[in-house]
Amino acid sequence: MFTADQLLAHAVGDYLLQSDWMAKEKTKRSFATFVHCAFYLLPFLLITQNPVTLAVIAGTHFVIDRWQLARYVAWFKNRPWPGSSPWSECRETGYSPDTPPWLAGWLVIIIDNILHITINGLAIAYIG
Repeated sequence: MFTADQLLAHAVGDYLLQSDWMAKEKTKRSFATFVHCAFYLLPFLLITQNPVTLAVIAGTHFVIDRWQLARYVAWFKNRPWPGSSPWSECRETGYSPDTPPWLAGWLVIIIDNILHITINGLAIAYIG
């Protein structure tokens, strides 16, 4: 279901083709998120030309990045455990303020990548 091509397309689109401006502004302005998603989609054109698949990849990427959904996943996965912090304390990364900032940052990046790669792989495998 997940191929090296798909992983490479994700890495190129999300890291090599994302400018500093896109990275800084995509959570503040929808236009910056749209531009990032347009560039993100370019490597996927080498894998599929199915417009529905490409729309799923771009659309979900837009939603995940624009509203930083990875931080909600991080917070939600920590909720059932004793001592978990309320959202008001975890809003920045989804992790407790007791989590070292460098660790919370990396963990949220990992969650973000897992979300994108999983959705992209499912779209490519099941839509085309």
